[in-house]
Amino acid sequence: MDNQTEVRKFILLGLTSLPGLQKFLFMLFLLLYLSTLLGNMAIMTVVACEPQLHTPMYFFLCNLSCLDIFYSTVTVPKMLAGFLSGHQGISYTGCLSQLHFSYLVGSSEALLLAVMAYDRFVAICNPLRYTLIMSPRACLLLAVATWTTGFLHALMHTVMTSQLHFCGPNHIQHYSCDIKPLVRLACSSSQLNLTLLNIVTGTNAIGPFVFTLLSYLYIFSFLRLKVQSKEGRRKAFSTCISHLTVVTLFYVPVIFNYVPPSSGNSPRRDMIATLMYNIVTSVLNPLIYTLRNVEVKRVLK
Repeated sequence: MDNQTEVRKFILLGLTSLPGLQKFLFMLFLLLYLSTLLGNMAIMTVVACEPQLHTPMYFFLCNLSCLDIFYSTVTVPKMLAGFLSGHQGISYTGCLSQLHFSYLVGSSEALLLAVMAYDRFVAICNPLRYTLIMSPRACLLLAVATWTTGFLHALMHTVMTSQLHFCGPNHIQHYSCDIKPLVRLACSSSQLNLTLLNIVTGTNAIGPFVFTLLSYLYIFSFLRLKVQSKEGRRKAFSTCISHLTVVTLFYVPVIFNYVPPSSGNSPRRDMIATLMYNIVTSVLNPLIYTLRNVEVKRVLK
């Protein structure tokens, strides 16, 4: 072990090694990335410029758009450069930085979706106290808590990964630096890393998801038992359907990726699941909130 050298650079194997397919994927992911930037920036601009949208729901929506932009920016530009050059090398420090920001944004988004479900719960089930409970100060504190928790969660994984020794193969079976493909290359024991990934990250995914489901179960029960008019039910439900769609698109691949035991997963399956909530969801979120939201469509017109 004393004669083994530390790996200072990794090679991301990416989605494919076929040159012809790389050109197609470059155009595809460039289009997806530009759509993510334009769509989410449009939502943030509309909310900022329209006083009628200065409400807690749209404040959290702006946070979600910001997270989606960051999430794609952490991985997609590096992937695009690799498609052009045919070589996706990344330094040890760059790999840890990419891992840190990926988990920061991903964890924050998982928590933010639960906060948005709580906002809908208060707005529909306790409308008379909504402005008191979801005051500007409370919304700011919830947003800060979401980002801070995501940062601490990412910091834990970054520090633990930095303690691993890499002295052998340096080819990562992924398009970005993720914990599971990285620990497969470690020369030292990675059992603690995998345990933390299963327990902490699994809880960070399952906890907000269960809270969101319970919130909507209560909302639907409240609408069914307490709201008599069909128009009132329809209007209340219309404010939830966009968020429910986004929750499904985000949490399903996240749970699929992190809840099963991490040591036995297929690298290809992990990469596809990550691709779904890292890139595809970020593209679809602005479309979902635009097409399903009457107020946003009115302001955009």
